Amino acid sequence: MATLTVAFQGEQGAYGWEAIRAYFGTGSEPLPCRTFRDTFDAVQSGKADRGLVPVENSQAGSINEVYDLLGTSGLIVAGERCHRVDLCLMALPGQPLEAIRKVISHPVALAQCDPYLRSLGVEIEVGYDTAGSAKQVQEGRLMGVGAVAGRGAAEVYGLTVLAERIQTVKENFTRFIEIRRAPVEIQAGPQKTMLCVTLAHKAGSLHRALGVFAERGINLLTLESRPSRERPWEYRFYLDVDGAPWESAVGEALVALQGEAVRIQILGTFPRDLGCEG
Repeated sequence: MATLTVAFQGEQGAYGWEAIRAYFGTGSEPLPCRTFRDTFDAVQSGKADRGLVPVENSQAGSINEVYDLLGTSGLIVAGERCHRVDLCLMALPGQPLEAIRKVISHPVALAQCDPYLRSLGVEIEVGYDTAGSAKQVQEGRLMGVGAVAGRGAAEVYGLTVLAERIQTVKENFTRFIEIRRAPVEIQAGPQKTMLCVTLAHKAGSLHRALGVFAERGINLLTLESRPSRERPWEYRFYLDVDGAPWESAVGEALVALQGEAVRIQILGTFPRDLGCEG
């Protein structure tokens, strides 16, 4: 059986790398990509069989770039995984916590553990990626320098964890979605459908569009808005709908929605990860 290659944004040991191992299993082959655009391109070109990209973090909110790429890439959303994000401070082996004078990490990770880092009185340096910062410490043999990343990064780069769960809000999760080129077989269990709906810039258009779901008792699990970039003041709305298009209520709602929307894209229907819903 061929190894499944899965693209993700970041370096080996990043949270996306951890989520791939949890979602696809340790037999999969993570493919690091520099940017989210590169991740989508890897799947579109066939360089990767799948992609796993974050759409939201429970503390930092939505990842707008990923939503924009979903609306234009033509790729299909085939699943989701909510992955716990525990931030660790790590450094080269043999150094005590008191020896750390500088800490490097992604700006979101630094913000999420800012009170802890301020208590240490260390200099802060912004990096492009959490695991990339751990890699920088390891490759540069940087003494007195720590990185904030996941435990997976310490494992990959041979660093020692000096402190763990240093984020201010301890319950911290990132929701990842699986992207692929081809449709997937229907799976058993509660389903979720992700839609991209473009609405005209007219009074009441969003109210009427959402009303087609409310009238049929359909729960909307997520609602995000992004500029369409096609016409000024026209927006794309990304909706996670509780249910599948082949269910009567959802199917009827989608038919009714056609009368309110400029464009409707069904990005994918997949089993719900109930861990993503609190």
